[in-house]
Parts: sequence; C-alpha cells; structure tokens
Amino acid sequence: MTAVTPTAGTHVETTVVDLRTTSVRDLNQRLHDAERGTSWLVEHPAGQHNIAAGVDREIEITVEGNVGYYFAGMHQRGAVTVQGSAGVGLAENIMSGVVRVTGDASQATGATGHGGLIVVDGNTGARCGISMKGVDIVVGGSIGHASAFMAQAGRLVVCGDAGDALGDSIYEARIYVRGEVASLGADCVEKEMRPEHLAELAELLRRAGRAESAAEFRRYGSARKLYHFTVDNAGAY
Repeated sequence: MTAVTPTAGTHVETTVVDLRTTSVRDLNQRLHDAERGTSWLVEHPAGQHNIAAGVDREIEITVEGNVGYYFAGMHQRGAVTVQGSAGVGLAENIMSGVVRVTGDASQATGATGHGGLIVVDGNTGARCGISMKGVDIVVGGSIGHASAFMAQAGRLVVCGDAGDALGDSIYEARIYVRGEVASLGADCVEKEMRPEHLAELAELLRRAGRAESAAEFRRYGSARKLYHFTVDNAGAY
C-alpha cells in the first residue's frame, strides 16, 4: 500500500512505500522514475537487499529500519538516509549525492566509490572504503581490518579506531583517524597534519554533522614506494 502525505512546513509531499506489500524491484523503478525534488519514505525494509539501487536524480529518501546488502549501490545525486543499520556493500560504486546510516554498516562500505559523501554514525566492518576512487566516507565509530585497501582518491574519516592493515597499498587517498590504529598496511604511513588538512577535515566533519575537532585526528597516506617495481621493494609486493 502506498500513501501520500504532506511534509510539515513545506509544500513537498512525501510518498510512503511499505515493503511488506511492495517489492524492492517496484520501489526501485518508482525511484528511478521519480520527479526531481520529491520525498520518499520507505517502511518495513526488513533487511532486504538492493533497496534504492541506482538512484540518479535529486530526491530525498528515508528508510525506516535495517537494510541488507548493496543498499544505495551506484548512487548518484539526491540524499538517502537509513534509520537503522546496513549490510555488506553500502553505497558501493557511489558517484555523487549523500548516503547516511544512523546505525552500523557491514563490510565494504563505499567500495570503489567515485564521489559523493557516505556517513555512518555507528561502526563499519572490514574493508571500509576499499578501492575508493574519490568518495568521502565519515564513520562516527570504528572500522574493521583492511579498510582503504588500494584506496586511490577521496577521504576516509574515522572518529573511532581502525583495525589492522589500514590503507594497505594505498595510492593518493587521505585517511584521518581520531582513535587508535591497530596496524598500517604496506606503504601506508602517518603524515603531518598541515593547515590545509585541518581545514578540509573540519569541513568534512561539519558536512557529516559531527562535533569532533579536526585537531584530535591524525593523518595517514601513501609513502609512494610501491608505485613502480624495484628489486629493493620486492618483499613488499
């Protein structure tokens, strides 16, 4: 059953979709066909997979409850919020727009993301930001092992702790961690926090709605020793 209700204080109407009676396929088609500027409320997701995949227009989507694998995959434009937790592959290959999760997220959050902003208010599992290519990811809690593996571009902000092998084989992405780092991966090193880094981190925290101070974080990035093969580095490959 689908209902349309006005949003208080605005002229925008919110379309309510109940996934107990509507399939994910039908929901996604409606989101793909939605008019710019519309608002959507998705009820009873019950951990189903692939919800809100491939959204490519300026709309607002709120999901009440937990979602499964690949929520908001290939996201472009618009803003999506999960009032709950998310499974594997949250916002995989995101291009632009904003995806927020108020709870926790599983493995591979933001994998291969090219742009946009992902905010997870809780913790994420292993491989957060793996092979990221320009996406910004802000995690309010801690992240698991092998996060930012082969991260090429973008920023990963961790307000809690980071697991083992952080930034393994990293390229030019920037990592900011407020808490403890279990271990760094190959070619990832701690770097100086210069004024420009403090400024960009403060802006990212502001956009994510975080209250932490940029001065509380440390920066990590590539030592640039794995770009080209040399026999002296053979043991690191």
